[in-house]
Amino acid sequence: MGRRYKSGDGTFGRADLDFDYIIVGAGSAGCVLANRLTESGRNRVLLLEAGPSDREFFITMPMGYGMQYTNPRLNWMYWSDPISGFGGRRTYVPRGKVLGGSSSINAMVYLRGAPQDFDDWEAAGNPGWGWDGVRPAYEALEQHLSITTTEGGAHGLCKRYFETGKKLGLPFIADLNGKTQEGVGYNPLTLHRGRRTSSASAFLRPAARRHNLKVETGALVTRVIFEGRKAVGVAYIKMGHERQVGAREVILSAGAINTPQLLQLSGIGPSALLARHGIAVIAPSEAVGRNLQDHVCYDHYYKLRVPTLNQQLRPLMGKLRAGLTYVLFRKGPLAWSTTHAGGFVRSRAGLARPNLQLYFSPLTYDQSPPEKRRMMQPDPFPGASLSVSSCRPTSTGFIEIKSASPEEAPAIQPNLLDTNHDIAEMLEGARFLRKLAGTSPLADVLSEEFKPGEATQSDAEMEADIRARSYSIFHPCGTVAMGEKGALDSRLRVKGVDGLRVIDASVFPNVTTGNINAPAMMVGWKGAELLR
Repeated sequence: MGRRYKSGDGTFGRADLDFDYIIVGAGSAGCVLANRLTESGRNRVLLLEAGPSDREFFITMPMGYGMQYTNPRLNWMYWSDPISGFGGRRTYVPRGKVLGGSSSINAMVYLRGAPQDFDDWEAAGNPGWGWDGVRPAYEALEQHLSITTTEGGAHGLCKRYFETGKKLGLPFIADLNGKTQEGVGYNPLTLHRGRRTSSASAFLRPAARRHNLKVETGALVTRVIFEGRKAVGVAYIKMGHERQVGAREVILSAGAINTPQLLQLSGIGPSALLARHGIAVIAPSEAVGRNLQDHVCYDHYYKLRVPTLNQQLRPLMGKLRAGLTYVLFRKGPLAWSTTHAGGFVRSRAGLARPNLQLYFSPLTYDQSPPEKRRMMQPDPFPGASLSVSSCRPTSTGFIEIKSASPEEAPAIQPNLLDTNHDIAEMLEGARFLRKLAGTSPLADVLSEEFKPGEATQSDAEMEADIRARSYSIFHPCGTVAMGEKGALDSRLRVKGVDGLRVIDASVFPNVTTGNINAPAMMVGWKGAELLR
C-alpha cells in the first residue's frame, strides 16, 4: 500500500502508510511518547533514532557517562560558535545519539523545576502547562521511573557541606523535588540498584515487544515530507540509502538542537535563512531556532586536608578496586554520579525564590579542553569542587542550519552571559561559593583554593575568570517554543502546517530551574496525553 508524494523539487517516491505516528528521536521525550502512544494497541507507531542501541555496559554503569562524553558513536559532540560572553571561546554541546538520547549519557540528576517556571509557561499563552497542569504528569511519570538520591553512596564530606549550608541559612532538604527547593541536599538521580535508569530503559524497553511499535536505529531523518502544508511522512537515511515512510502525524522529538535543524531543512523557519540555502519555504516561522536557552556553570576547586574520591580513583589499584566493587556488588564510586550533593539559594534579599543552583563534588580533574573531561584520571591530591549556575538566565541564542545538508551540524550560538543580569548573578554565585568555603566545618578541611585562586578578588578579576572558565552545563532548550510568540501552539502543533508536532525540550518557553531531563520527559508524557 502506498502513494506518490510530490513537492516543488520533484517526486519523493513511494511512502509506506502503515503508521499512525512517526516519532523522530528516541530521547528523553521520544521514548516516553513511544510507550504511551502504543499502550492501547490501536496506534501504529514508528520510532526513528539516528544512533544505536543503548545496551552497553558503560551506559548502564552510572560513572560510565564520563566515557560517553567523547564517544562520537553515542554523542553528537556539537560545538557552539564563538561566544562573546565567554571572551570568544566556544562551548562544548554534547547530545545523546543513542536510544534514550541524552538520558543515556547525562549525569542522571532528576529535578522537576520550580512551580513558578511552569506558571510562566502558562502565562506565555499555554493553558494547561502551569504547575497545576504539569504536576499530575510528573506524578504519573514517576510511577515508571526509579529515582533515588546520592545519600547511599555519598562521600562523608557531604555532611560538612550540609552543616556549612545550615550555618548560612540553608536548611537540609531531604527531597529537592519537594515543596521547597531552597536549601541543600543529596541530589536525586535516575538510578536503580547501581544502574542508570534512562528514558529508554524505563519507557521504551517495556514497550519494545508491542506489535504496534517499530523501532529503527541508525536512521538519520533528513526532512519532513509535505503534501501542500500537510506533513505526510519523513525521509531518512539508513545504511547509506534514503528511505521514505508516511504516517497520519509526524512528531519531532530530536531535541533542542536537532529539532529546529530538521524543521529548517524541511522548509519551516526564517524565510531569509531558508532562501540563503535554497530551501523552499513551506511555512515561514521566525521563531524556529530562536530562544535558545541554557544554564552556565562555574567551578571553584579546592585542595583538601582529608582524602576525597581523588585518592580512590587515581591509582591503578584504586581503579581496579572500584571496578571490581561495581561489577560484583553494583556499589562503590562507579555506582553514582560525581556530583554528590546540591541545592538552591537566593543570592540576595528581596528575591521571591532561589536564583542559584549549587553543586558539590568530592572529586577534581582536568577539564581542559572541556570535551576531554578526565573523570577517571583525578588530580594527584585530595580535591573537591563547589559550583554554581544561574537558575533562570536571561541570555538567549539561536540554532541555524549552515547548509541544506542534514549531515552538517547547525550553527549553535547560545550567547551565554550576554546580559548584565546573567553576569551579575554569576558574580553573586561566585561570592557565595567563597562564603561556603570560608565557613566551618567545610573550611576546616580546605587547604587551598587553586581555581580561581586567592589572587582573584575584585569584581573585575572575578568576572574575567567567570568569562574565561564558565561552560554550558548542557541544558539547551526553547528553540521551538510553544506559546503566543512561539513556533508552536499550546497543543505542541507547529503553526502554519498540519500533521506536525514537536514534543521535546525545544518546546520550553523558558528554561526551568535545575537540570532539564525531568521536564523533558514530562513534556513527553503530557504531549502523549494531548495526542491521545
